Amino acid sequence: MSPTIRPYQEGDATGIADLFNRHRDNPNPVAGGVTGEQLARELADRDTGTFLVAVDEGRVVGTFGLFGNTGRRSARAGELIADMFFVAPAYRNGVLTGRLFTEAVEWMMRSGCLVLRLTVDPANAVAFRLYRRVGCVSVGPTTPGEDGNVELHNYIPLVLRSVVPDLDEEARAALRQVTSFATLVESGEGDLLSDVRPVDGVRTVRYALLLGEFRIEASVDVDRGAVREAVLVRPDGTARALRPTEPPYRVRAPRRSAPYRFAAGELVCDVDTDDATVRVWHDGHRGPVFVSTWPGRRAGWREGAPRDLDVVRVPGGVRVTEGSGDERLVGTVGLDDEGVLRQDFYFATPPGRLFQTVGLRQGVFAHPDGRRHPLGLGVGVRDASEVPAASQEVAPGGELVWRGARTEIRLPVSEPVRLVHSTLLERSLEPGADGVARLRTVLSPVPATPAPATRVAPAPPAARASARPGRRGVDVAASVGGVTRWTEGTTRVLRGPGPRARAFACNPHWSASMWVTTERPRFDRSTGLGWGVSRAAWEQTRPLGLRCPRSGAGWEIDAPEDPAEPLRVDVRTPGHRDGEEDADVVLWITPNTPRRTSVVLDSAGARWELPSSDFRQVWATTAAVRLSDGGWLDCRPSPGLPDGSEITIRSTPSGLLIGCVSPVGRESTWHLSVHDEPVVRPAPTPPFRRETP
Repeated sequence: MSPTIRPYQEGDATGIADLFNRHRDNPNPVAGGVTGEQLARELADRDTGTFLVAVDEGRVVGTFGLFGNTGRRSARAGELIADMFFVAPAYRNGVLTGRLFTEAVEWMMRSGCLVLRLTVDPANAVAFRLYRRVGCVSVGPTTPGEDGNVELHNYIPLVLRSVVPDLDEEARAALRQVTSFATLVESGEGDLLSDVRPVDGVRTVRYALLLGEFRIEASVDVDRGAVREAVLVRPDGTARALRPTEPPYRVRAPRRSAPYRFAAGELVCDVDTDDATVRVWHDGHRGPVFVSTWPGRRAGWREGAPRDLDVVRVPGGVRVTEGSGDERLVGTVGLDDEGVLRQDFYFATPPGRLFQTVGLRQGVFAHPDGRRHPLGLGVGVRDASEVPAASQEVAPGGELVWRGARTEIRLPVSEPVRLVHSTLLERSLEPGADGVARLRTVLSPVPATPAPATRVAPAPPAARASARPGRRGVDVAASVGGVTRWTEGTTRVLRGPGPRARAFACNPHWSASMWVTTERPRFDRSTGLGWGVSRAAWEQTRPLGLRCPRSGAGWEIDAPEDPAEPLRVDVRTPGHRDGEEDADVVLWITPNTPRRTSVVLDSAGARWELPSSDFRQVWATTAAVRLSDGGWLDCRPSPGLPDGSEITIRSTPSGLLIGCVSPVGRESTWHLSVHDEPVVRPAPTPPFRRETP
């Protein structure tokens, strides 16, 4: 008996949670799993359009959801975001996957939402090719961001809804015979390339839809969310221009105007005029140290939907108004000389979720229960970003504290707060007696001369470790764009894919064991730092030097014969190009480590030793990782490298990935060496303050 597909019903949540928890490859993983209660809350929070459930003999075996938001992202008018698309492994070789997708799209067309958005890990070649074959196109960044995904859009429902009224009966009859999108679209499997083509200054994508022997060629304006032009080609080859109808909604065009900006002391705050996102900046930190979204049912910490807002200046900040009547929401944002970010909200109808992100990458997080952890994903607090409803609730009365090298952030918990992960919060808006919901966050500079240090983790003995003995060997190949071999005596330092490219974590084109890419900035709200996907063609300028003729970037290795001297990697990038003012250049390294290993890092002056199984991503000033033979690979910027250079370490199912990150447009030099023990360079640890403001 084949599975039955039906809409979600009350009581399904436990079965869905069990399905997700049984399979680690589900698209919404949370360490430790989720409960049915959390799953039900998540569906309520997501502004759910429809949620389809496939059931076989009373057991949930597949799901497909269409949402107005996912926590991360928010849909525009006429759009829905596909997520929680999962089919149990035993059912993947049948027709269930296609049935779920087709029924979801049919529901979209009936509801008047005509654009489908989804995200996919491009290293999952099967899923990526499937989405491309059913007409999903890329209109944004084409390489995975920090969360490992690229976003795709499907405009087929929009095209069909727009042209069907002008089709003749023969073409409509042919359309009724179409059984799946896979037979409708004329499209190759594609690659990580943009499908956008500028036409008369308009960003467009083109579709060729096959209706039996008929063919529809259409151009879609992706910014306006409307069909620009369409042609029907008959079986005899004759063509007729169609008159596309306008979609039954209006897409709000971004204002793209400068944000409202004001300052207090060493802090600068700006408020975006499109989605009212608040950002606070502190001199010396690359990127904002704090970000807060506008509360709403379509709010996302990665992306907020453009809104019709009235933004005006008031003493000490700005006032933002959205809507009218019972749907009216007023928020005032201010920053005082004591470093207190004040956010006051007035509303008649509860507005929905509000997310806040701590932008510090290095430092210490102090939980109200007294525990302290290095900042990072999966450290101390589990990462529930795929299912924010599974986040950890912090009871009122405590205080959350984050301390970086230059900035300390304190959040007195006077209303319910949920930790999605250690630097991402969902905050509740609880009106006081006067009807105003008040949020307070304290941002203050760390003293330049700290008091005597109190270490937050035990440090190894303060002595320089000896280098590994033996001959050093390094090979570089332009054909793979990087290093193919690095050995120190008998120690194999790096892992490589050889002899051909393959996937590593979320990078579908891993071809070298050390390479360089230019990435979107590490603090980019919508993506964060990428995964080192490279399409650049390199030429060999020296035995250990490469140059990219197209971009002008280059890098070179200095490998002294004496193994006591570090390997030096010099990375050069040209000045900023349009759209790359804040870009980062990254030296990527895949060290040869066992599946589980240890990492020693210095983060904002504090030293930590972590098992690789205990985190997903951490940032550091210097880092050492334990290699398969027991030695330690030490990575650090050269002395005197300008501010803005730091190291990220990601623990993935493929192994450890190290990124040595610097702002583009500057020369950067990194020192890499192998030792018997971690190299210890003691740094003073600032005292950790716990005062309540």
